[in-house]
Amino acid sequence: MRHLIDIKDLSIEEINALISVAKDIIQNKEKYQRKCQGKKLATLFYEPSTRTRLSFEAAMIELGGNVLGFSSSNSSSAQKGESVGDTVRVVGGYADIIAMRHPKEGAALVAAMKSEVPIINAGDGGHNHPTQTLTDLLTIQCEKGRLSNLTIGICGDLKFGRTVHSLITAMSRYKNIKFVLISPEELKIPDYIKKDILEKNNIEYLETNSLEEYMDKLDILYMTRVQRERFFNEEDYIRLKDYYILNKEKLISAKKDLCIMHPLPRVNEIATEVDDDPRAAYFKQAKYGKYIRMALILNLLEEKHVQKYHPELPEKLVNVIKCKNPRCITSIEQELPHICVLADKENKIYRCKYCEEKIDKGE
Repeated sequence: MRHLIDIKDLSIEEINALISVAKDIIQNKEKYQRKCQGKKLATLFYEPSTRTRLSFEAAMIELGGNVLGFSSSNSSSAQKGESVGDTVRVVGGYADIIAMRHPKEGAALVAAMKSEVPIINAGDGGHNHPTQTLTDLLTIQCEKGRLSNLTIGICGDLKFGRTVHSLITAMSRYKNIKFVLISPEELKIPDYIKKDILEKNNIEYLETNSLEEYMDKLDILYMTRVQRERFFNEEDYIRLKDYYILNKEKLISAKKDLCIMHPLPRVNEIATEVDDDPRAAYFKQAKYGKYIRMALILNLLEEKHVQKYHPELPEKLVNVIKCKNPRCITSIEQELPHICVLADKENKIYRCKYCEEKIDKGE
């Protein structure tokens, strides 16, 4: 493993190994206190973060390493127009490993294509968030004792929720997983997740706009906030932000061993009265994030020779079909080649390699 850009970069065996190391760290913290002595982690956060950035920093410090970086694009050379590629080339000369968050989808992939040190995707727009998914998997394993035979309800913003996309991708590889996808019509799961992940792997799922209807069937309830920063229209955000609010009344029919999760930050989609419910796991979930990131940093730094990322492109078009997704990294870094992968040969549908947005050749 060289970089972690997408949860699909990890096999189930690699994920399970990371979870095992994280659990060992929880039990034997002293054993790991000097594992990264002399090493430096750079945190390049182009958009706001509390848990992800601080858990990365805490993880490296508790491993005996050091941290440098920035927490806002306003305090970086991005304000002067510096590209992601140039930034990681420079920072790679100062640090041994980089964790990067960026508002544009595909930015982490671009970083990995240019970097001489391991890149960890700490969130790229509404696309992927693989370390949050590792956090979620560790939480489920610790709280439920298994990663198979689960019915998982995911509620809220399923369209822009990068944590949702990564979690579905990861859990679809475990046995007997079922999903209940709960969202308003405007925030339904993207088609590429349904077709390329759920349907391709014969995963049972249903879509509903009711939080209560299937509550008694769920083993996991994964709540998400409606993300203001992903909307281009303020009116749409205001209309949808309070669509789902989980409270004690809505949990009356839920299983006694239900595990309630949330990637945080919470706005008001989980009432504070739920916090004292023994089924509420979201604050423990945030703490698990530190341990799984410690395991990941250790794993990536074990690599002796880091290579630039070269994506597998069985059938590609370069500089022929342009991605029109305004959230894609190509919308702001014009020099990037427009790489599209054939997703549906019969219908001649392509997807942007950076953001996975569907592109019709006729466009």
